[in-house]
Amino acid sequence: MKKEALGRLTLLLLLVLAVAIPVGALWAYARPAAHAAASSLAGPAAIELHARMPEGGGWSPADLTATVGQPLHLRLTSDDVVHGFVVGQSSQPPVEIRPGEVTEVTLLFDRPGTYTFYCDRWCGPNHWRMRGTIEVSAAKTQPADAGSPTSEATAPLARPLFVTLGIDLDAPHPADVLPEQKPSSMRGAALGIAIPAQYLTRDYYRAHSPVALWHALRTETVTQSFTDQQVWDLVALVWQSNAPLEARQASQRGYAQNCAACHGETGQGNGVLAPTPAPMSMETGSGSKKAVDFTDARQMLGASPALLQGKVIRGGMGTGMPSWGPILTEAQSWAYVDFLWTFQFEYAP
Repeated sequence: MKKEALGRLTLLLLLVLAVAIPVGALWAYARPAAHAAASSLAGPAAIELHARMPEGGGWSPADLTATVGQPLHLRLTSDDVVHGFVVGQSSQPPVEIRPGEVTEVTLLFDRPGTYTFYCDRWCGPNHWRMRGTIEVSAAKTQPADAGSPTSEATAPLARPLFVTLGIDLDAPHPADVLPEQKPSSMRGAALGIAIPAQYLTRDYYRAHSPVALWHALRTETVTQSFTDQQVWDLVALVWQSNAPLEARQASQRGYAQNCAACHGETGQGNGVLAPTPAPMSMETGSGSKKAVDFTDARQMLGASPALLQGKVIRGGMGTGMPSWGPILTEAQSWAYVDFLWTFQFEYAP
């Protein structure tokens, strides 16, 4: 009887093993696949992006990739001082990065292209070198001509006006006539004349220097009884009419963040990080120029807004000024130029 029971138990055990071994093998095989599928559904893991002062390496990694319509998850942290994270030509708000802390950010791009990210907090003498790129490719299922509606933030930049006008950004452009005092749009408005319409358009404003407008107005019949200074006040009035207050205020904040360290808070080219002029070396090809003084009437009043915008987007040759073309939208670059004229003209509040 015992032998019979033992035989049945052995047979039952063999049957259990015959079923369990294949099931266990199948489970072991399927588990990694299921885990991989779950990971795929959850999306790619977040990229840890470290910020360091340029002397310590800058951004790490500095080159990122993304796909249109797919989120890019970032974990931002600083290894030294407080930094900022901004993606140029996008509506992504600035992010503050504190040492030892992690800030998570998710970016989503609606068009392919190369985007530049940068630090907007002055972290050292070479702060402007803290830049990286995000190469955004089209989705595989997206037709070549498809995409979200073009917005100002992601639209391809138009051909710069200085190129269209054939302006040499590095050629001298001094004004041959200067005002006796800082021109005032308020005094210009008080003169109570109707300025000819052809001088009031945005196209005229951007393509002509203040001194060119002064010469044009000086020949008009309505200004013959005015002094030279009063004509300059009319120039200030025209310039203010093309520089909306809201845009000037926004670019004033941008100037404080990105420009004042070299050009100075008052625009005199005497910021704490302004380069020390040095002659060009014939051996190394290196040298440096003084940061531009935006209060210099002879140079500024002879420059057109198109020329100044060209310098903003290209950068200042020999001055250490970086190119802001990959950072600013076209509208932002014009707003910066509009603000720079406040160093030359007194505008009504």
